[in-house]
Amino acid sequence: MYDELTPGDIKKMEEEIEHRKLVVRPSLLQDVKDARAHGDLSENFEYHAAKKAKNQNESRIRYLERMVKTARVITDRSAEDEVGINNTVTVQFTDDGSVETYRIVTTVRGNSLENLISNESPLGKALMGKKEGQTVHVTVNESTGYDVKIIKLEKTADEDSDRIRSF
Repeated sequence: MYDELTPGDIKKMEEEIEHRKLVVRPSLLQDVKDARAHGDLSENFEYHAAKKAKNQNESRIRYLERMVKTARVITDRSAEDEVGINNTVTVQFTDDGSVETYRIVTTVRGNSLENLISNESPLGKALMGKKEGQTVHVTVNESTGYDVKIIKLEKTADEDSDRIRSF
């Protein structure tokens, strides 16, 4: 499966890769060298912690490089009056009348605790390409779904988008 990423997502990932290679990696390598100099490695907690941090950084670099290499690039452009990637949408849930505001992002930036929902989530899929004032049905699974009405749509430039989620 390929992740759908915008050019902005890929740029941020490439910037993080460069930072991790040029800044973080040398620092972590120096930490390992310094900890190794403290003697017996079998009982040296600093050495094991430094190695773990170094390995986590290398793992993150490989993960990001694989994401960039295998990504399917999608546009974050949409018609002026349609919901698209990086747009902020205020919806009203028709069953209870509650109102929520979400930002549609790619899966890499999705974070439901911050109301950043993926374009591949049920709600994100249902909202994509729809217009302000429309009521859409969100299908959760074969037997469950709900309706939301799009109250407000705000276009957002990708430069304003949130940082790529770190693991």
